[in-house]
Amino acid sequence: MPENSTPGSPGGDPPIGWIRPAPASRGEAVFEHLLTRSRFLVLIPVVVLVVAALGAFVYGAAVFVDGARRVVDHPFPVGQKIGVFLVDVDLFLIGTTLLIAAIGFYELFISRVEGGGGTRELPSWLEMRDLNDLKVRIVGMLVLVAAVTFVQAVIDFRDARSVLESGAGIAVFIVALTVYIRFGGHSNR
Repeated sequence: MPENSTPGSPGGDPPIGWIRPAPASRGEAVFEHLLTRSRFLVLIPVVVLVVAALGAFVYGAAVFVDGARRVVDHPFPVGQKIGVFLVDVDLFLIGTTLLIAAIGFYELFISRVEGGGGTRELPSWLEMRDLNDLKVRIVGMLVLVAAVTFVQAVIDFRDARSVLESGAGIAVFIVALTVYIRFGGHSNR
């Protein structure tokens, strides 16, 4: 290859295995540009998910304040008061799940979230490389929410049979999600 030529230039040969793309028509170029820019539509669910997460966190804080007030006013019996705080755990887990989904969509479609000065603001476990990463994190959070919901049902139980049926239903749900994650298209890295 001549010294001043580069792969694909008139005087140079392309690298082995390299296929020179056919020139796109103006219509194709415009369509591809629009298609590329359409990824910004994901900002709509990102904003909605962040607002929903904020709503879950604020609602959880309000439930906590109300629950704490009730415990202070009437501290006994304790068992009936614990369920209120498990509702908080559920609300905060749901808010966190919504936030993880928002961050995942943003990272997958728009840009990596980075702090000033080139440092990462997100923990490494929150970095999303593909949709499978997002799926695994969301399903993991759903399992946590289901488990906390079951514990709340056990604490507030009225009928042992209904607790057993609820537990069996939640167990089937958790097993189904686990099987889905394990065999449902998750790539083995």
